Amino acid sequence: MGRLVRDPEVRYSHGPEQIAVARYTLAVNRRFKRQGEQDADFIQCVAFGKAGEFAEKYFKKGQMVSVIGRLQVRKWDDHGTTRWSTDVVVEEQYFAESKAAAEGRSGSEKQTGPSQDGFYPIDESIEDDDLPF
Repeated sequence: MGRLVRDPEVRYSHGPEQIAVARYTLAVNRRFKRQGEQDADFIQCVAFGKAGEFAEKYFKKGQMVSVIGRLQVRKWDDHGTTRWSTDVVVEEQYFAESKAAAEGRSGSEKQTGPSQDGFYPIDESIEDDDLPF
């Protein structure tokens, strides 16, 4: 689970049946940090087919996303240099924060009515004695 570093990059395969291939990077916070180390890891993810189309349509830079998948290690030769890449091949992907929280992060004002999930914000000033039951 982490935040999208940028909008997903989506390409479509060639051939009779085009398949969406979405690539995106998640910045995943580390629990522990040593002196001088970065405090996040950047995990490369790739989603195929419907999952790729979903990422293209709904995922945006900065969103908190959770993925389930498998690790895939690729090896290739680049002009005499052996290169390695480790990606998470996405099998399932989910939004990991509410839409209101994501919009709040982007600078929108606090909601006073019901949120998208149907709940009202709690008013901390209400005392138990004020409740009718």
